[in-house]
Amino acid sequence: MKEIVITLAEIVNNIHDILIDMFGLSMSDKELHFWLIGIIGMGMFFLVYLFFKLLENMKWSTSIFSFIYTFTIMIVLVFAIELQQAITNRGNMEFADAVMGLWGFLVMFFVYALIAAVIYFVFHLNKNRKK
Repeated sequence: MKEIVITLAEIVNNIHDILIDMFGLSMSDKELHFWLIGIIGMGMFFLVYLFFKLLENMKWSTSIFSFIYTFTIMIVLVFAIELQQAITNRGNMEFADAVMGLWGFLVMFFVYALIAAVIYFVFHLNKNRKK
């Protein structure tokens, strides 16, 4: 995990250097972050907006939105825990730990979705029989 974070940091530093060399930008880090994060954030916003507009028309859109939001928070939480382990030297910072934690959430969510679907279809079938 530590190696992945270091590699990602090196990639970001290389991109930083390439942007400065390519465009001859003489921006401070704060100015570069302002523009890059702003542009990346707006691009992501429009993609997410379009994706959520498509989801909005689906039958269980609230459940889908809840899953996406929860999964996003779980990703942040898992990596925050792994970074905390690296900083405090309590436990090993490993990417595999983060992946297993996310798998735990996905498996438990799948079990919930399966139970909810069975209950939904049982009630739906009973409702149709009574008519």
